[in-house]
Amino acid sequence: MEQLGEDLETMRRVPLADPHVDAICEIGRERSYAKGETVAEIGEPMDTFVYVLEGEIEVVDPYTDERLLEASLGPTQFMGEIGFLNRGTNYLKMRAAQETRVIEAPREKMLELMTRIPELSDHIITVFAARRRRQFEMSNGSVKIIGADRDPAVQEVERFLSRNRIPFSSYDMDDGDSETLEACDILSHEPGVIVGTDRKLDNPTPRKVAQFLNLDLDICSQRTFDLLIVGGGPAGVAAAVYAGSEGLDALVIEDIAVGGQAGTSSRIENYMGFPTGISGTDLTYRGQIQALKFGTRFVMPRRVVGLEKREDGTFCAKLDDDDEICAKAILVSTGVQYRRLPLDHLEELEGHGIFYSATEMEARFCRNTEAVVIGGGNSAGQAAMYLSRTAPHVHLVVRSGSLADSMSSYLSRRLEADARITIHYQTEVTELHGEDWLEAVTFTGPEGERRVETRALFIMIGAAPNTEWLSGLVDVDDNGFVLTGGDVGRATPFETGTDGIFAVGDVRAGSVKRVASAVGEGSVVVSRIWSYLDAAGHMADG
Repeated sequence: MEQLGEDLETMRRVPLADPHVDAICEIGRERSYAKGETVAEIGEPMDTFVYVLEGEIEVVDPYTDERLLEASLGPTQFMGEIGFLNRGTNYLKMRAAQETRVIEAPREKMLELMTRIPELSDHIITVFAARRRRQFEMSNGSVKIIGADRDPAVQEVERFLSRNRIPFSSYDMDDGDSETLEACDILSHEPGVIVGTDRKLDNPTPRKVAQFLNLDLDICSQRTFDLLIVGGGPAGVAAAVYAGSEGLDALVIEDIAVGGQAGTSSRIENYMGFPTGISGTDLTYRGQIQALKFGTRFVMPRRVVGLEKREDGTFCAKLDDDDEICAKAILVSTGVQYRRLPLDHLEELEGHGIFYSATEMEARFCRNTEAVVIGGGNSAGQAAMYLSRTAPHVHLVVRSGSLADSMSSYLSRRLEADARITIHYQTEVTELHGEDWLEAVTFTGPEGERRVETRALFIMIGAAPNTEWLSGLVDVDDNGFVLTGGDVGRATPFETGTDGIFAVGDVRAGSVKRVASAVGEGSVVVSRIWSYLDAAGHMADG
């Protein structure tokens, strides 16, 4: 299955071409570091591109101050990873292992240079993405998650980091190794989150971690944007790529993680170009990297809670915490979210055995228990297939009598042929059992009631659109989906009835609820947005 970047271990090392090095030298300055001097500290923003001329730079274990990895950076190599594109935070401490001489180029000038020289950009981004993949897989990061299994709030932080492919370390409080014991001492042996080496987060949330990692950018100091893209699912990310490539000053606001509902899919096999499949998170993360390359910025986790249109045609979005951001055009790509089931004790058990996504993080809860997946769509089918690798057995609960109308044929055939999966047709989950953690569920079907022991229930049923924040500025259908095109008297299919507001993807009434169609809509709509801004004289001054 495709990953978010190449494998750093097997990737051939290719030095930058001499003309590219000369170009970096022109925008940068030479600097020397003494042996043992810190080149980059954990928590500092990635403001500088560092190219090594002489010497060696090593990764440092912040707890022992010893060398962390065998590999190091030497002459012709450069420092950094993919967070550099969005001015992210350094996750690793870097130190000169010997007398070292480098060229340091300011981030903004380096990004401009990469825009002018695509071969240089391709080289750097390939290496940056491979490094992020390696850091993520090796859990090399500045965030430590302690006892996530025991606390839904800590689980939420871990889920946010995992879905955004941000490196972090996770520790079981019952382990007795020295690093776990040290982390537990900092947290007084309670579940929690540590950022940096010793900073404990009280009442941890994804927002607090994002602030430390510089993902929650100071967007409110920015001038008015050309385009505000609300929602970072496949449609929003595709629009971000094309907006940036067309020169629009665009910002994406996402309230959970880039990928949206697609990010909860562990394996997408019917998306063109990925014959061995790819996870929804990795697919949209790749798109995010493309968008960042073209200058589109991403902010998360922030939620838009209201929208107003001012007399000059500018739209101002009200964010959580009463922040405000303005743009000349709005793209609605907020997608949909799974509906909850009307079951007693559902909310109390969410995060305690009840989940709404099936990724590597949730799969670990299935190692010693049968899993139950509710839903008849592709996401539910993909979840059942993925979880069957970990759980002893998977039960797929489907309310209808067939999967033919709701699931791709290749997937339904695979499910029906898998001995590790049982499909329960015309069946519903009608009762939850357990107090501190889910212990069992009751099935009600053609043969009556049946209790199934499980500590992992995945709910992936019908979805509701996220449109309340539009504050009545656009028309929606009876189910809350945004009306566009001919339904509101517009010539093009993605325009709403309000000039300057467009909608794409699952949130749009009449759209095909598939990743490929969402990507297509997000790609196509940008040309119409560009024309609207140009005709109205609304391009941002910059």
